Amino acid sequence: MRTILILTIAFFQSVTLFAQQLTTMEDLKSNNSDVIYQFKVADIYGGMFDLAQLEGKKIMIVNTASECGLTPQYEELQDLYSRFEQDNFIILAFPANNFGQQEPGTNQSIMTFCSTRFGVSFPMMSKISVTGEEIHPLYMFLTTKKLNGLADSEVKWNFQKYLIDAKGKLSMIIQPNVSPLDRSVLNWIESH
Repeated sequence: MRTILILTIAFFQSVTLFAQQLTTMEDLKSNNSDVIYQFKVADIYGGMFDLAQLEGKKIMIVNTASECGLTPQYEELQDLYSRFEQDNFIILAFPANNFGQQEPGTNQSIMTFCSTRFGVSFPMMSKISVTGEEIHPLYMFLTTKKLNGLADSEVKWNFQKYLIDAKGKLSMIIQPNVSPLDRSVLNWIESH
């Protein structure tokens, strides 16, 4: 009975957090801001993560999945984060179950998998949708030129990377099969 009560409370807390982060396309258009700092998202632990706190940092946003052929990129992402964390660089991972049902787990099981299997220490966010009718507002922003000021794009698969410059603007889109350690990514991080 206690377990059911705890699960019920956790469910309602997650629904409340999700409702707090909902933003419509009209809200985004009326905001007239092409920077990422306008967003607050739920982290994997159920708390709120305000992207405004990242002002001045270069950011890689990546949609992830635990049962994908590209899942070993977690190791490369962690290597990249470890190398550049002290250089005002951060990675934000957004688990998503949009492609081949390759992220079926709960936030807890995803975090356990990532930390024990790959030693992930970069911030993990709550599982979201990165395409379709239920697309998360952050990904609506990332994939819509009218909102991000750079380009229209489509998330093609797990591990697509969006690079945000230190001023909060979308700078580059890196396709899923391109390693996080690719020279184009390293050059971008190392550039001033």
